[in-house]
Amino acid sequence: MNLHKVRVYPSKEPLPREDQLAWKIAQVASARPTIDDDTREMVINRIIDNAAVALGAINREPVANARSQALAHPRQGGAAVFGLPPDQTYDAEWAAWANGTAVRELDMHDTFLAADYSHPGDNIPPILAVAQQCGTQHGLSGQDIVRGILAGYEIQINLVKGICLHEHKKDHIAHLCPAQAAGIGALLGLDTETIFQAVQQAVHVSFTTRQSRKGEISSWKAYAPAHAGKLAIEAVDRAMRGEKSPSPIYEGEDSVIAYMLDGPKGAYEVPLPDFDAPRRAIMDSYTKEHSAEYQSQALIDLAFKMGRDIHDFNEIAEIVIYTSHHTHYVIGTGANDPQKMDPKASRETLDHSIMYIFAVALQDGAWHHIASYTPERASRPDTVALWHKIRTVEDPEWTRRYHTTDPSKKAFGGRVEVVFRDGNKMVDEMAVANAHSLGAKPWQRPDYIKKFETMTQDVIDDAERLRFLEVVQNIVDLESSDLLHLNVQVDPAKLKCSRRDNRGIF
Repeated sequence: MNLHKVRVYPSKEPLPREDQLAWKIAQVASARPTIDDDTREMVINRIIDNAAVALGAINREPVANARSQALAHPRQGGAAVFGLPPDQTYDAEWAAWANGTAVRELDMHDTFLAADYSHPGDNIPPILAVAQQCGTQHGLSGQDIVRGILAGYEIQINLVKGICLHEHKKDHIAHLCPAQAAGIGALLGLDTETIFQAVQQAVHVSFTTRQSRKGEISSWKAYAPAHAGKLAIEAVDRAMRGEKSPSPIYEGEDSVIAYMLDGPKGAYEVPLPDFDAPRRAIMDSYTKEHSAEYQSQALIDLAFKMGRDIHDFNEIAEIVIYTSHHTHYVIGTGANDPQKMDPKASRETLDHSIMYIFAVALQDGAWHHIASYTPERASRPDTVALWHKIRTVEDPEWTRRYHTTDPSKKAFGGRVEVVFRDGNKMVDEMAVANAHSLGAKPWQRPDYIKKFETMTQDVIDDAERLRFLEVVQNIVDLESSDLLHLNVQVDPAKLKCSRRDNRGIF
């Protein structure tokens, strides 16, 4: 692994393209290293995971609306949309839009946290959509999909390790979009120059504010990664036609570091692998067992454990969660968002409120992607009372563990003190979720399959479930004509927005 130093260069100090971060990213994406067996298997896990959460959200309003927009862009020889028959295909960018929204809606797929945060599984929908649309023309196979996904993960995770976006109130899709472009480039076997131009375009168009994750969080939280995927596909298409991009996109005098991140004196170090080294960053990512912000995963598991020993929740006087800076300020009371304490808040807001999440998990001893967020559940008087007794405190040690580069010591949980009315305390802590690779029950293939079965049990039949699982687990054997089978069809009678409508412009 090499550390690539990134800083701002005045226009009078030209920076050769070979020394630019975007060029280094393009070199990584255009190389053809060996694919390790365990990374190939993890790609399969991540595709299963994405399909599970996408199908679990298939009829939620943002997903249905994204699908209805895709329906307005049919294309013979295009890409498949989750829920629809594979012989009905659509423009790749719109299929990626619909599928990306479905994957993100429940906030339940994989995550990686370092200097910034990310959901690297968001790379998969646009890469898969382009593979399906371009499969025959480019002679693509399942192995090419694996290569593209590994490249997307590699770029996004390493950008997240090196460059913090959220401290400048920029949304994390600014790292996702160039990763998606790089992954598509790797999928198609494009040359370094073409990927370089596509990555720069992707960076240029994807910087947005964090207001999408602040205050009254809306459905745009689900749409944002899908929007990045759509932008990435368009950026690669333009680059393939010979179009150029703003350059140098990271290091330029008026570019993103100078005016959107640390400023003219800003400097970063981004790790990138040797060009011939296997792409292993995907192994650093971790999935979610529970449908909520990742920093809540360990605390949900801890709430289950602690709740078993609490016999009367009315006797609780206060609950204090000592945790990292990020958890405290993003999903805790440090955010100073009154919406995080509001029983009438949107689901998107509640899944970013550790106070709400911990209260429900403590009382119920279980978590469900639908039942735990219903208005009836959120407004239950005893839950509201308990919820409002919870506060978070930043603990420097948990912040240090959150940011450490040592994966064996990295932690995303916290220490919880439950204070009772009689003065007694219950204290416990958990560093990583049970499902984490270092957790009590690290997830393996059967866990991903079980998640897929659970999330789809009321949506698809057993035959379709088994068909998809067989196809995806044999991805390396797929030829171009097979790629559309990496889709899951829902009975039209169970699917909202299965036909084109006239509600919008398209």
